[in-house]
Amino acid sequence: MLKILVPMTEEYYDESTKEFVVETFELELEHSLVSLSKWESKFCKPFLGSDDKTAEETLEYIRAMVLTPEVPEEIFSRLSNENVETINEYIGSKQTATWFNDKAAPRGREIITAEIIYYWMVSMNIDWQAQHWHLNRLFTLVKVISSKNGPQKKMSRAEIAQQQRSLNEQRKAQL
Repeated sequence: MLKILVPMTEEYYDESTKEFVVETFELELEHSLVSLSKWESKFCKPFLGSDDKTAEETLEYIRAMVLTPEVPEEIFSRLSNENVETINEYIGSKQTATWFNDKAAPRGREIITAEIIYYWMVSMNIDWQAQHWHLNRLFTLVKVISSKNGPQKKMSRAEIAQQQRSLNEQRKAQL
């Protein structure tokens, strides 16, 4: 979850405290499958596609990410450039310590939508609570499950020969 402070007023000087003050509103956001699903239901196109988003589409995704109850509409017009940069960094963050040794893994041609991700969750028996996780973390879990359940890497001829030599040596030692 991301918490950002959205400035509600311009900075002003408070004579009583002798400091500069900016009134803010705390906004809690979550980049999750639920957010993605809300956005796609409104725009009827894949969010994760390669097409650039309009300003309206980007703002609507931020609205879909909101967890804070009863957010005044003016908050969205008061988002600063720094707020938007923070949100974009959060969306792009890995959110996991797991990494893969993919050497330029080709991206599939399948267009990924919320329904595809929900299908993955059902077919992999992923708990429904995961729909509220950061989306990149959910993708990592899907990838881990796929790699662990997928076919194991075949051994090379050299590895097979080495394994056979090792087994033969063990058998000779036993005799």
